[in-house]
Amino acid sequence: MAHRTLDDTTTGTFRLAGHTVRRLGFGAMRISGARNAEGVRDRAQAVALTRRVYERGVNLIDTANIYGYGESEEIIAEALYPYPDDLLITTKAGFRPGKIAPGATSLPPLGRPEHIRAECEKSLRRLRVEAIDLYQVHVPDPQVPYEDTVGAFLDLQREGKVRHIGVSNVTPEQLALARSLGEVVSVQNRYNAGDRTAEAVLAVCERDGLAFLPWAPVLVGERLGAVLDAIAAAREADAAQVALAWLLRRSPVLLPIPGTSKVRHLDANVDAAWVALTDDEVAAIGAASSAPAQARAGGGGPVVGGSR
Repeated sequence: MAHRTLDDTTTGTFRLAGHTVRRLGFGAMRISGARNAEGVRDRAQAVALTRRVYERGVNLIDTANIYGYGESEEIIAEALYPYPDDLLITTKAGFRPGKIAPGATSLPPLGRPEHIRAECEKSLRRLRVEAIDLYQVHVPDPQVPYEDTVGAFLDLQREGKVRHIGVSNVTPEQLALARSLGEVVSVQNRYNAGDRTAEAVLAVCERDGLAFLPWAPVLVGERLGAVLDAIAAAREADAAQVALAWLLRRSPVLLPIPGTSKVRHLDANVDAAWVALTDDEVAAIGAASSAPAQARAGGGGPVVGGSR
């Protein structure tokens, strides 16, 4: 099946961290898990997947130091370095690298300034860059004053190792605190048609023109899932594509970053850019999303550690 390539008119664009990016990006948490036909993890498949991302016209790739224990950043560099001028690669720090403890759903946060500095140096080496275009505070650490963690990012910016700063998993108050210390250009919180608890943060981003990169963009509730399934069936699409299309309609500052380790899922996610929802369909999704229900993952899988 032939797939179209995103251009600047497909979803519209957003000016972020010195780049004009298309509003449908890629979350690189899972790329290190790409497998060959025998089901064995295969670095070559991961590299091919990453190249396919850019070939489809996606020019915003989001990763983090903890994704694949650093492999995600290495794979991006292996696949795409030297980087095209129009490509924006963002990465993050703020969790303690390692394996998730039994029974836990995420790594523990670690926002000490010395840790942030050390992880930045590792990310610079893995990505093969002298400065990170957009470096994001992955999560507030309740054991460290947030101003100290954000301050470490600002120090790195002053030293020229970071060009722009974003924050993730924040409340409106934490976002305001970070912005009182220095310029913040983006926010990355969990947000999707089935979980809109970050509406207040999104409202700030809309008011002030900040980019909002929603993680878990296709995680939805069961009641909402039935609505998405019905719309998808009428369009010969799938529910994940409809969920992504809804995000693209919801706000011009939303830049969804769905992730996968499979080329077919990547292609399906990018194809969501051509799912044009009607006003009635948008309203139906909005009405269904107001009802609480058990979450289910659509095309993206469960969320671990503040990631897609």
